Amino acid sequence: MSENTNGNPGFADLNLPSFLLSALGKLGYETPSPIQAATIPHIIEGKDIVGMAQTGTGKTAAFALPTLARIDVQLNAIQTLVLCPTRELAIQVSEAFQSYASGMHGFHVLPIYGGQDMRGQLRSLKRGVHVVVATPGRLLDHLSRKSIDLSRLKTIVLDEADEMLRMGFIDDVETILKSTPDSRQVALFSATMPPPIRKVATRYLKDPIEVRIETNVTTNENIEQFYWLVSGTNKLDALTRLLEVEDFDGMIVFVRTKTATVELADKLNARGYSASPLNGDMSQTIRQRTVEQIKKGSLDILIATDVAARGLDVERVSHVLNYDIPYDDEAYVHRVGRTGRAGRSGKAIMFVTPRERRLLRSIEKTTRQKIAQMELPSRNELITKRSRDLKSSVSEALKMELSDVYRNVVAELQTEEESSVEEIAAALVYLAQKDRPLIPPKETPRASYDDKREHRPRNDRDGGRRDRGGDDRKDRGDRKGRKNNADMESYKIAVGHKDQVTPREIVGAIANEAGIEGRMIGQIRIQDQFSVVDLPKGMPKETFDILKKVRVRKRQLNIERFQDNAPPQKKHD
Repeated sequence: MSENTNGNPGFADLNLPSFLLSALGKLGYETPSPIQAATIPHIIEGKDIVGMAQTGTGKTAAFALPTLARIDVQLNAIQTLVLCPTRELAIQVSEAFQSYASGMHGFHVLPIYGGQDMRGQLRSLKRGVHVVVATPGRLLDHLSRKSIDLSRLKTIVLDEADEMLRMGFIDDVETILKSTPDSRQVALFSATMPPPIRKVATRYLKDPIEVRIETNVTTNENIEQFYWLVSGTNKLDALTRLLEVEDFDGMIVFVRTKTATVELADKLNARGYSASPLNGDMSQTIRQRTVEQIKKGSLDILIATDVAARGLDVERVSHVLNYDIPYDDEAYVHRVGRTGRAGRSGKAIMFVTPRERRLLRSIEKTTRQKIAQMELPSRNELITKRSRDLKSSVSEALKMELSDVYRNVVAELQTEEESSVEEIAAALVYLAQKDRPLIPPKETPRASYDDKREHRPRNDRDGGRRDRGGDDRKDRGDRKGRKNNADMESYKIAVGHKDQVTPREIVGAIANEAGIEGRMIGQIRIQDQFSVVDLPKGMPKETFDILKKVRVRKRQLNIERFQDNAPPQKKHD
């Protein structure tokens, strides 16, 4: 059965319980996206679903809200299981569940993925959880340990099924599906429907309702778009530095919550900027007054939520800054559209944390535009900008008719301190700039194993984690250049040609279960009985222990350092 969706009902029309409607209101949600409107009623009714929609169309809420509506908080058992291809997505989905369930007292959700301490996961499972969001490899570990009980499972969700296929997890997914009760409901979401995914749907779903959502969103060509990778620097400090060096007229800074609008506005005002919150809790009168202030120039920065800024058209807004990256790609388009209006030029900047890279790639894919990476303004750029601003202020003061009292103070200081006018002026400049020194403190670079990915050459970072679905030959070529890299070590893993393993499957398992960025993985040489993979030096023991237990093609890697006593027979570079 297929359905096309053109209607636009409200959340109250989707049979959601009142506690979820209340949570959505607090989060600023107004109307459901097409995928949400089409699937939520059917999932609440317990029907199997095949949802075809791009990432960023609101799929998480499409399955999280109706499954939460079916959760019995009094039943201390796993009732919903969500399978995700990556640890980043597992964390994101888990956080979404927690946000939506704010009105469910006693509700517990647990993300399970490689790189976490297994003991912590075991403790949480023992205490009891209602929803588990997991990557396939780590979930199989728990199933083999018998530390997870799926006997009371009501719903299993396969999120981004095509991505799990590309990363070599589809066999693991089928193994997990076979471990669930026959009575469970299955919701499968995928951007595309390749034959292996269609086969899974046919085999494991019962008379599923198929919903297909077509998206066609883009941003104006006259808007410059950039992102900055926030790692090791506080977002507020990064924003402050950008505000110093960016020549902007008016700016809208987008955050996710109403509370954050007030908190961030207060912090910016304390740092000398003219900022004001704009959120749905404010009365219409105050909101209109705030908008008029930024239009007239008595206010420079609005800190806003998506709902409060929807439809806002202010000619002065030259910049939009996504302080919090949106989970919905269409929300990004709406945010960016607040600048560059009516043919004017604009600039959009987005803060992206390392684990949010996949959201960045999704936005690029949806908008069909590459977003360029920008660097935080350098220390020298800050010194130049602050010095220029100071000289401009002093030049304006020199044009004023200053009282002789000021000149007398300088003359007295010359005599009393036996100092020159230049020395006194320098001391006064220091005092004037005490809260914002002309010479900012030097930054200490991060150098941990997990952070090495942030210090790769720029041309290696621009693409973030490479697309697992790309051309294998291209991926191997990227790694070939690392063969003699002094920062790499060779490791032996217990899968080879006998297991019909591919380089892509090895990369996918290591990257997602151990949290090692795909582009940090070097050459992969597959032999008959084993394979050799190059990984960065300095691997922590915790990561090494995780990799020992990671499964590829249902076999543990049993990783160990490789002693190159004989040249490998066959290479996959």
